[in-house]
Amino acid sequence: MQPAIAVRQLTKTYSEGSTKSVALRGIDLDVERGEIIMLVGPSGSGKTTLLSIMGCILSPTAGSVRIAGTEVAHLSQKQLPAVRLSRIGFVFQGFNLFPTLTAGENVELMLDLKGIRGTTAKQRASELLEQVGLGEKVLSFPADLSGGQKQRVAIARALAADPEIILADEPTAALDSHTGRNVMEMMRHLAHQRNRAVVVVTHDSRVVEFADRIVRIEDGLIASQPTEPEIPLAVLMQEAQAGALPSA
Repeated sequence: MQPAIAVRQLTKTYSEGSTKSVALRGIDLDVERGEIIMLVGPSGSGKTTLLSIMGCILSPTAGSVRIAGTEVAHLSQKQLPAVRLSRIGFVFQGFNLFPTLTAGENVELMLDLKGIRGTTAKQRASELLEQVGLGEKVLSFPADLSGGQKQRVAIARALAADPEIILADEPTAALDSHTGRNVMEMMRHLAHQRNRAVVVVTHDSRVVEFADRIVRIEDGLIASQPTEPEIPLAVLMQEAQAGALPSA
């Protein structure tokens, strides 16, 4: 079976005037359904750039990106949103919830983009919030929710389109240890029980144990892909002690 995401010789260069900055330098990576991959490495190493390209938010400078076998690297900015909507769910560190909408309405917004509206959308939004343990918060506004609750609303919204790929950028960075583990347990359930491909960018050494595979990126290159999390966990802890990571 073809990978959910297949990246080959991916490069990304940012240009500002005569200045160029190379963010990615020939990345090769496959992401399979049913697994959680964690992208780790120092700040500025290219992790979020890679995630954004795999998620059809950014276009690469060169190379190939296949989503479920379909080449997307050179699609236009007008074509990319359709790929994102049909195949990819995003979970962001900052939650990106609309403050004037209730939790239910935030989820309904994604359903609306899929053409699901009215009573059907409200019922589906309630079901999704129930799945993430927030059934009683459907009418609550983001200002009345804790950080962990906001993140779970964001996950429910990401699931509204029933995507085969979940991409999460620092989903536990603003959460306490208990809530962060709950969020990652949900991610693991999506991968292992629902056969989703899940990619998580993280600096959080507390959650790397949830990874099926850890990909370490340094200077825009894949430095290693250990099969056991203990090695990168030790490296992450060293970075945390050196001040590269937020405190736990």
